[in-house]
Amino acid sequence: NRSKPDIKIEPGAGRPMDFQISVTVIECRQLVGLNMDPVVCVEIGDEKKYTSMKESTNCPYYNEVILTVCDSYGHYSTFTSLQVIHSKNLLRSGTVVGTFKMDVGTVYSQADHQFYHKWAILCDPDDITAGCKGYVKCDIAVVAKGDNIKTPHKANETDEDDIEGNLLLPEGVPAERQWARFYLKIYRAEGLPKMNTSIMANVKKAFIGENKDLIDPYVQVQFAGQKGKTSVQKSCYEPIWNEQIVFTEQFPPLCKRMKVQIRDSDKVNDVALGTHFIDLRKISNDGDKGFLPTLGPAWVNMYGSTRSYTLMDEYQDLNEGLGEGVSFRARLLVSLAVEILDTSSPEVMCSTEVQVEGVPNISDEFFLFGAFLEATMIDRKIGDKPINFEVTIGNYGSEVDDTPTKPKSKKSKKGDGDDEESELIQGSSDEEVTDDGELVSVSTTPPMKPVITDRNYFHLPYFERKPCIYIKSWWQDQRRRLYNANIIDNIADKLLFSFENMSQQAKTMRTQVKKKTVKDKFKQAQIFLQKLRFLADEPQHSVPDIYIWMISNGKRIAYARVPSKDILYSNVEEETGKDCGKVKTIFFKLPGKKGFGPAGWTVQAKTEMYLWLGLNRQRKDFLSGLPNGFEENKAVKGPGMQSAPPISLIYTMKQIFQLRVHLYQARSLFAADSTGLSDPFARVFFSTHSQVTEILNETLCPTWDQLLVFDNVELYGEACELRDDPPIIVIEIYDQDTVGKADFMGRTFAKPITKMSDEHYGPPRFPPQLEYYQVYRGNCTAGEMLAAFELLQIGPGGKADLPPIDGPTDMDRGPILPVPIGIRPVLSKYRIEVLFWGLRDLKRVNLAQVDRPRVDIECAGKGIQSALIQNYKKNPNFSTLVKWFEVDLPENELLHPPLNIRVVDCRAFGRYTLVGSHAVTSLRKFIYRPSDKSPDDEKDGKGKKKRKKGGEEAEEEELDESMLDWWSKYFASIETLMELLQNNYSSHSSCEQVFNRELENEFEHFEDWLHTFNLYRGKSGDDDEQNASDEDRLIGKFKGSLCMYKVPMSDDMGREMGIDSNMGMFQNIPHNDPINILVRVYVIRATDLHPADINGKADPYIAIKLGKTEIKDKENYISKQLNPVFGKSFDIEATFPMDSSLTVSIYDWDLVGTDDLIGETKIDLENRYYTKHRATCGITASYAIHGYNVWRDPMKPTHILAKLCKDGKLDPPQYGPGGRVKVANRVYTGPTEIEDENDEHLALAVLNHWEDMPRVGCKLVPEHVETRPLLNPDKPGIEQGRIEMWVDMFPKDMPAPGPALDISPRKPKKFELRVIIWNTDEVVLEDDDIFTGEKSSDIFVRGWLKGQQEDKQDTDVHYHSLTGEGNFNWRFIYPFDYLMAEEKIVISKKESMFSWDETEYKIPARLNIQVWDADHFSADDFLGAIELDLNRFPRGAKTAKQCTIDMVLNEQEMPMVNIFKQKRIKGWWPFVARDENDELEITGKVEAELHLMTGEEAEKSPVGEGRNEPEPLEKPNRPDTTFLWFITPLKAIKHLVCNQYKWLVIKIVLALLLLAIVALFLYSMPGYMAKKLLGV
Repeated sequence: NRSKPDIKIEPGAGRPMDFQISVTVIECRQLVGLNMDPVVCVEIGDEKKYTSMKESTNCPYYNEVILTVCDSYGHYSTFTSLQVIHSKNLLRSGTVVGTFKMDVGTVYSQADHQFYHKWAILCDPDDITAGCKGYVKCDIAVVAKGDNIKTPHKANETDEDDIEGNLLLPEGVPAERQWARFYLKIYRAEGLPKMNTSIMANVKKAFIGENKDLIDPYVQVQFAGQKGKTSVQKSCYEPIWNEQIVFTEQFPPLCKRMKVQIRDSDKVNDVALGTHFIDLRKISNDGDKGFLPTLGPAWVNMYGSTRSYTLMDEYQDLNEGLGEGVSFRARLLVSLAVEILDTSSPEVMCSTEVQVEGVPNISDEFFLFGAFLEATMIDRKIGDKPINFEVTIGNYGSEVDDTPTKPKSKKSKKGDGDDEESELIQGSSDEEVTDDGELVSVSTTPPMKPVITDRNYFHLPYFERKPCIYIKSWWQDQRRRLYNANIIDNIADKLLFSFENMSQQAKTMRTQVKKKTVKDKFKQAQIFLQKLRFLADEPQHSVPDIYIWMISNGKRIAYARVPSKDILYSNVEEETGKDCGKVKTIFFKLPGKKGFGPAGWTVQAKTEMYLWLGLNRQRKDFLSGLPNGFEENKAVKGPGMQSAPPISLIYTMKQIFQLRVHLYQARSLFAADSTGLSDPFARVFFSTHSQVTEILNETLCPTWDQLLVFDNVELYGEACELRDDPPIIVIEIYDQDTVGKADFMGRTFAKPITKMSDEHYGPPRFPPQLEYYQVYRGNCTAGEMLAAFELLQIGPGGKADLPPIDGPTDMDRGPILPVPIGIRPVLSKYRIEVLFWGLRDLKRVNLAQVDRPRVDIECAGKGIQSALIQNYKKNPNFSTLVKWFEVDLPENELLHPPLNIRVVDCRAFGRYTLVGSHAVTSLRKFIYRPSDKSPDDEKDGKGKKKRKKGGEEAEEEELDESMLDWWSKYFASIETLMELLQNNYSSHSSCEQVFNRELENEFEHFEDWLHTFNLYRGKSGDDDEQNASDEDRLIGKFKGSLCMYKVPMSDDMGREMGIDSNMGMFQNIPHNDPINILVRVYVIRATDLHPADINGKADPYIAIKLGKTEIKDKENYISKQLNPVFGKSFDIEATFPMDSSLTVSIYDWDLVGTDDLIGETKIDLENRYYTKHRATCGITASYAIHGYNVWRDPMKPTHILAKLCKDGKLDPPQYGPGGRVKVANRVYTGPTEIEDENDEHLALAVLNHWEDMPRVGCKLVPEHVETRPLLNPDKPGIEQGRIEMWVDMFPKDMPAPGPALDISPRKPKKFELRVIIWNTDEVVLEDDDIFTGEKSSDIFVRGWLKGQQEDKQDTDVHYHSLTGEGNFNWRFIYPFDYLMAEEKIVISKKESMFSWDETEYKIPARLNIQVWDADHFSADDFLGAIELDLNRFPRGAKTAKQCTIDMVLNEQEMPMVNIFKQKRIKGWWPFVARDENDELEITGKVEAELHLMTGEEAEKSPVGEGRNEPEPLEKPNRPDTTFLWFITPLKAIKHLVCNQYKWLVIKIVLALLLLAIVALFLYSMPGYMAKKLLGV
């Protein structure tokens, strides 16, 4: 019984990938703290970057793109963190307000690999009782190669201001995440690799005198950016830690994996011995019956590099957890528990020191048996030294280590008795029994010299003697877990199997199935499958995986890894592993990085292997799955050895077969030569035999049509078993090179259909059907192969009894046998017509330009050549448009061979050079199918379109027509895009369509009759993503089309075509002579550009190239903007076909040096010009002669309609009275209220519904804006931003079009906001009065518009307010520039003193008002603040009493006002600040009046700031509470001396006294000395 082989050889995990990670920090809100200067630090991996600092605000607005990192290995280990820090400067690092962490994998697993405009919650891990510290609004995107990021169109600001509804959290994570403790207990480790290399051991022995273990292990754990370590156990292979590491993190965590590493502590070289990732998703469940992450205590197995220790380990990466480990390294006993913290209880901050109880070590005896039935396809590079195989499970069976034996008792740990252990016994040894009658493991096969199979491969001559291995090992018995995993796997495999069946059936049922329903159901099933696979991955694997190493002459060459659960035995069939007791084909691969790329794709060896793993006591049936007909060969003959497993199997039964391989053809193979083609041949392996097909030169779609016969194939086992389950056939496809070795192009597997000698050769099984087999090259698909395989038993009568091989008689190919009749497809005659239009964008070939190209078309051996292009530079189009040829093709469309298009260049002296080629793999879309004309279609058409067009004239808002411009229409359209569901926009600005992607994607690339075929040259890249490398191989394009049909045409087809016989099926096609065009390019704006300068910004400008014309709009660059609005149009004259590709690029302007390309987009104008969808100039929704919505096309709608009718052979339209028009028996009605040019409106109504026309109808391109991704050739596949634009084209032989639309960006309007601060009330009191001790405050009010901090204005100070009341009558004046449509203030200012020019910022219009307490000698104290969004803020309260904190907390329920509509408003607003518990509290109230005027109005009626002229405000009537005026200075001094600086004054006085004493002493000392000495 055999299991299915896995085709993909290259390991998928650990493949290096490049990611671009970008974080845009937009703004912060509700930061906790008073009057701070916040800066955001973004950390990704090991890199840190900072935003700029914003001063004294709790809601800074940044809008800065921060970081772009390329991370090469799995994105789950990298994590990002956002930290808000305040008052950071050069000297101090600032204090952390709060942090947000998430691993990159969480972002990558989002729908578009991104979070867009979401609010990240900040919290402080050191202070877990505190709660939320504020919010940061940001975008995080992770782009891998080939992903395209979709930028959602901006919703309106108010939606995003709903913070709670837009949190930066994956779906299903609650907004209020609780704090949790993750307790990871680490008990002990076993089986660490021996570091005792003989030399090192001897050196140590010489110095120390004893042989100690050379390893000092410790465990390091990383989780969510935190690191924990255990202690180091000195010199110990079996370390026991019993320690625990505690992480405090919010739950559910946004970091999915915990990385556990055993490391060897060493001063010089601290290395990882093994790494294990604990995936938290796999050990928790969030359902109703869910549980927190829980693990163990369980053994986790670590895999990594080989165990033979060398100082320079070439596979060290594998020990770090990168890539698939190639051998067992160690196992670690751990447990993980999570406890949600109740932050209110006090004893949360307990210590991490916890006594960890040891876990008893109970293990069961497992038995592993393996038999090598065949070892073939051994790479010849290995050399012909003897080869053997070593099988290990954990450390059992390993040659390098002393094999551990059975644990001595339940308590003792394994390996206590190292010295008494019997030596490891080689497989060839004859001493198989130790004294106590226990059998010892045999883990290696006897070495054997390989035998040559063919040029590339050896095989081992096992013949009837099959070597076996068996290993006893002891593990914890956690089979139940593995059984469950197997059951789930089983279900998943069945599901997958039915998928494959379904897709086979779907191909046959294609006609009856609705695409949509199947797709949805299929998607659902795919999701189920993923879920099952996820559940089947068991995190607590007690039994390690089995490794099989191929060893040549003592050197480890290649390995295979078999998961232990796949071969685990159970009495219940569903629980048994899928390969247990079955013959499995195992391919060996190279270890580590060698296994990637072409070197790793060649098979190192292929073994047919039988494996069985189970408890020793279940051992009785371990041979039951082997092919029957063998005798066991035991190591020792003798009594009592019945139960011993065999060391080899000797097969007495063998069957002889003939294998017939029918290889018909292959398609879409890998291009292995520099020409972009290959010279393929196939090599077929079966058992120890191999044969090759002939070599076909220069093709990617070879039709070999060849039968390979393998005679006298010997297979061992019973006939009936071989009939149901024959061995697999391996087919490898190579590219023959004249010199050197053939290149590997791909591989596929097949199973033959088997016929026993006593069976009849006939239906239903014979002759076999040809079918397609998928060819793989590494992990990528590399074409398909059409073949059939049959295995025929040679009976007693010899070969005479086999069915005859009757090939087609008309082909004589010498010794090569063609595929016989009955298997080869049935052919019929087809005619293929080819439309040759032209060649485009041909690059140089071998440094020479292409001058006289020609196109050769070939299909199934027949072909045709185009006319020669005489001068490619002058005119790259063909002179003869249509040619045809006839060819015999299979009746079955699925078997159609590909059609090859090749371009050759005719050089002097009759030389031809291949320029490039293209293979059309599926001809299905080019098969001509006559259109079915159903008569009922036209009947119901009449009534269909009678809906009123006039219905749109709904009651409009009273909008001033003069206010509307093109931008109103544009913004309305974007909103329409957002609101298509709600459908509630007013129709005043007839909307254009904003396409969220390229226009051609909406209209099948405009290939309705003219197709573009890319021509390739050069080898295919070995990259994982083929498309990335195809860019470099692209050498040009062929434009044309194909049409094929069976030759004796049916009559109605002939009748239809009776027009122009030269053109065949291609009627009504325009001529391809050169034509002059005016191209008008409108560029609106670019979004999300990739920053090009170090400051994270760019200075973009537009460059346009078409043919030889190049426009660089360098002087109009936009300073420091990643979302520039250009609003420009450019006119270029061009001639098709020479200038047909338009390139629009965005460059970054640099003051010094060359400008860098940010990204570019290319547009094929020719297909747009010729398409039936009419993409020259979009059709507007309504017709207007003037204004922003003017009709742009020189052809009026009536002309366009008449031309379309003429081209489609319809009667011309008939315009009737009453706003009706009749076209092709359909009646359309238009608006009747319009007096002038009524027909134009009617014609336009028809054009807007042209797709409903029978036979000729198709959707016409509407007036539109398309969004195109910008790409940079240096960073293939990664989008560098997007550009919004559209293109109009006008032929020069028509009347000239009008002037270009004016789409220049709106200029911001000047406004002036006048804020009068009348009074304050209930302001908190800060100072204590000296005489009376009562509290007072010296109040003043400060205000500014967001973003204009430097223009902040203060009132005068109201001294000594006892009640918190302050009277000011003070006016602030803020002039600003405002964009009505975007609701943003526009500020232009220099970024720093060194900036070259001013940068334009767009900032939400918000007014900040703060109340302060003035202090003479120390810094002023901040008391409270309020921020009003001028577009929507709560209406002020009538009196101070009605003014409450609800106006800030429950904004949603308050009546809102917009100052731009109200113009003037007066009222009371609350000041708020946060108290010690981070709760908002009210700290005062202000009575203010806001008055908004336009710039002109403000000039006409100027007012003074403060209380100045003109229009001065009266002085406030402030109560005289400050006693007598002359006390005030004394009071101030007393206040100073007594309260604030008391100690300072005392200190100064003391210091002065001391100084005086010292000075006196020094002054009088010499005199006294003299007196004393002289004795005076």
